[in-house]
Amino acid sequence: MDRVSLIVVCFIAGLFAVCGAAAAAEPSKARDADWVDALRRSAEALHWSDELIRHDWRLQRRPGTAECRILDPQERVIHAGSAAECTAAFAEMEASGRIEPVRGPAVIVLHGLGEGRDSMKPLVTHLRSTTHATVLAFGYASTKAAIADHGRALAAVIAGLPAAERISFVGHSLGNLVVRSWMAQARKPDLDRVGRVVMLGPPNHGSDLAKMASKVWLLAALSDGAARDLVIDWEKVSPQLAVPCCPFGIVAGGKGDGAGYSMLLEGDDDAVVRVAETRLEGADDFLLVPVHHAAMMKHPTVQQAVASFLTTGRFPAAPPQATP
Repeated sequence: MDRVSLIVVCFIAGLFAVCGAAAAAEPSKARDADWVDALRRSAEALHWSDELIRHDWRLQRRPGTAECRILDPQERVIHAGSAAECTAAFAEMEASGRIEPVRGPAVIVLHGLGEGRDSMKPLVTHLRSTTHATVLAFGYASTKAAIADHGRALAAVIAGLPAAERISFVGHSLGNLVVRSWMAQARKPDLDRVGRVVMLGPPNHGSDLAKMASKVWLLAALSDGAARDLVIDWEKVSPQLAVPCCPFGIVAGGKGDGAGYSMLLEGDDDAVVRVAETRLEGADDFLLVPVHHAAMMKHPTVQQAVASFLTTGRFPAAPPQATP
């Protein structure tokens, strides 16, 4: 089995482990079909990066190739071909009015390592109902290209939003490093359009968990794309990440007890990222929520905090809630 196949198999096995109990508790053919379709989309998401986004329409590229495709809001591939062919087809649909432009304020939401846009749906749905901005979900093939490459894909998306007068960002985990990479590469006119940034569980100082993986030969050998940046090349990558040039807030997961959810990590943590690793000098606000790393986008307190910061530049004062 080659490296890519093994990564996909491990990813799928993890999904089975997490979702199996829920699926067994409520058997339904329709539910099973939906779950299988979601699993297929998650696997496909590891291979494609967005380069143009208009609401839920998107033009994607397979990293490192000229192979592109266009997805409609129902995630159906309606055109596939070269970058030139897909760009022309996308432009034609815009000109005909089939695809509407994005105007006014926009929020770009980014997922984490080994995930796809579907993982951010709970948060995207919440923000679409609580803010006046157009909320866009940016998908990128995290394991197929480096953080800097994903930053360039994000640059293409932003360049393709000329009528978006103000663009804010919400990143989960690795998604925050993609934003910081873009900011390090961006031109001043694009940076001048940035509104606010909300970071959820960001490994701003790298990851002790990744460092542990680097000491396991097999895990280190299998690391590719952005995973390699965290596991092997963090010392080279870190200086290439900008501190946000706009108001930004950080939401960290943790118990608040100095111990955290993981016995492997020192200090408080969300089971994946240590609270200390999330901090970044210059942050305008910081919030600790008792939630696991993978559940942040589903947690009501986190959702409310994100909407609040995007609107006011501050997190609301909220009592701790139990982990869902």
